[in-house]
Amino acid sequence: MTGVVLPGNRQLELREFSVPEPGYGQVLVRMKASSLCGSDLRAIYRPTNQGTGPEAYQGVVAGHEPCGIIERVGPGVRRFKAGDRVIVYHIAGCGLCSECRSGWMISCSQPGRGAYGWQRPGGHEDFMVADEATLVTLPDELSYLDGAMVACGIGTAYAACLRAGVSGRDRVLITGLGPVGLGAALLCRAMGAEVVGVEFIAERRQLAQQLGFASIVSPEDGDMLTALLQQTGGHGFEVAIDCSGNANARHLCLEAAREWGRVVFVGEGGTVSFEPSPLLIHKQLTLYGSWVCSLPQMEELTERLVRWQLHPDVLVTHRFTLAQAKEAYELFDTGRTGKVAFVWE
Repeated sequence: MTGVVLPGNRQLELREFSVPEPGYGQVLVRMKASSLCGSDLRAIYRPTNQGTGPEAYQGVVAGHEPCGIIERVGPGVRRFKAGDRVIVYHIAGCGLCSECRSGWMISCSQPGRGAYGWQRPGGHEDFMVADEATLVTLPDELSYLDGAMVACGIGTAYAACLRAGVSGRDRVLITGLGPVGLGAALLCRAMGAEVVGVEFIAERRQLAQQLGFASIVSPEDGDMLTALLQQTGGHGFEVAIDCSGNANARHLCLEAAREWGRVVFVGEGGTVSFEPSPLLIHKQLTLYGSWVCSLPQMEELTERLVRWQLHPDVLVTHRFTLAQAKEAYELFDTGRTGKVAFVWE
């Protein structure tokens, strides 16, 4: 079978591998969709030194947003069977620490932790082995591409929305309308909130507008803070979520949040510098850092998507086969797309 390996420095290799055998408590998943993530670009595809700690890439098959159908099961598998449609939660933790036992395998710090596509072979291959403990059932109402979106991007956005307690009482500012930002916008709207976005890249503004988000501000428009506050009657936003990792965008979230508001930083990388007293303390804001959803939150999200009749695959603007992997990564690296995904017929 074919798999994608990322040597770094914007290089990509298609290699041939033997189809693996599932071990005890594992399943073999026939891939149906595996999408690309911005963290792959930031930490694996672009750098020559490919990370440390949880983001240490170990030369395995890439892809941590996998979705497919179980081909066969290994010994000891009890919940799932061949033919089940599944999403793969992309971190396999030790299973014993308090973080793992509460479903937060992303926060597992034990030596046995391994993320698919980083330390364990991921979804950019025809078949992948996954631990049964990392599987989430894909409802029949959702497509395989929906499931791939849930596996990281939309799950990450959902966790940020939950941290902020988004509801229909809120007007939400989202800075950075890449896949995670647009995913957060879709979720906030489904939760009943009004959404205003900030995005520099024209293609992403256009996609947001196609998805029904009319209130989009561009940094090219001049004084963004004034323009944003005008949309709130001068009060500011109850919730502000930065999905860009950009210092100016993070600062803008703090400025535009109304008193007693909630701000979430979810965009990776970058820095930010601000004066705590006027922007955080005196406004009595709550500032959250949010990484990735937990396994229970991912299961909850799939249920909510069905209830809301929300299909996150609308974020996918480009679909490729594995044979087109080089083209797919080069295009995604431009930043001028929505979500990019590999699909199998």
